[in-house]
Amino acid sequence: MRMKHATLAVAMMALATGAARAEPLTIKVGWVTIAASSVPLSLEKKEILVNYGKTYVIEPIRMASTAAMITALATGDVNVGTLAYSSLAFAILNAKMEDVRIVMDTNQDGVGTHSTGAFMVLKDGPIKKVEDLKGKVIASLTLGSAVDVAMRGMLRKHGVDDKKDVTFVEAQFPNMKSMLLQHKADLIAENRPWIDDPELQDKAKTLFTQKEATGVTQLLIWASRAGYIKEHRAALVDFLTDALRWTRWEFEPKNHAEIVDIAARVSKQPRESFDSYLYTDKDLYKDPNGLPNLEALQSNIDLEKELGFIDKTIVIKNYADLSMIKEAAERLK
Repeated sequence: MRMKHATLAVAMMALATGAARAEPLTIKVGWVTIAASSVPLSLEKKEILVNYGKTYVIEPIRMASTAAMITALATGDVNVGTLAYSSLAFAILNAKMEDVRIVMDTNQDGVGTHSTGAFMVLKDGPIKKVEDLKGKVIASLTLGSAVDVAMRGMLRKHGVDDKKDVTFVEAQFPNMKSMLLQHKADLIAENRPWIDDPELQDKAKTLFTQKEATGVTQLLIWASRAGYIKEHRAALVDFLTDALRWTRWEFEPKNHAEIVDIAARVSKQPRESFDSYLYTDKDLYKDPNGLPNLEALQSNIDLEKELGFIDKTIVIKNYADLSMIKEAAERLK
């Protein structure tokens, strides 16, 4: 009898251990802008995320910037985070995160007919060409951001010293228009949806684009750390499979109205803010197989080195683990 009780106890313990192991992994996913990745919009339509609640769940973590994401990845407060190419280089070189790994494309600028950032001046102003910016004020995003690097790279191409010949001030996209129209800046950076503002379109023109400045830009990627990937690879593959499934769903023309409704509801913004471009060929490009453009990314980081933002360049393919997203794409064939 005692043997039977002991056997039963062992069996129950084994079942309990199995149940514990079956608990879905909580993946803390860092995001910055609401439409840049599959978080948090996809959580409004979990039926697309077929593995959600089975092998993983998402804890969305809002971060102020991709620079702040570096610290969150370093401390484990974020397990998968959105990084710009500039913050990726800083994570590897400055934060010494040699184990950071690119796992999925988030978006790219200047691919085909898809969107590219615009650098704008007043139509009736004195700026007719890049060389005319000498002695002028330029409104950029934070120092070293993708927008900032593109601006400085274009100035250098046209013989304008970005450190001596112009004055940089920082501003966010929603404030750029007023800075230009109030003559507080002579050149601004804009992107959608702000670039479609009727007043801005009436009074300003594009002097050059991000694509003209830097070619295709791998703007954002998803990154994790090698140790976390090794420990949780199976759940991460399920997670990335669902993320890729969401990417494909959101770009289907038949789903446009629904995704615009979701974006408007989550952001508490009017539908008109998204309807003309969101997840269409007017939006930034997302690779349908989730693969980042490593060649473009290498070029972007090399430009950072040329402009003096980093002391040395890095071989970016050494910091990519695309095996999981490739497996995810195979599953969805």
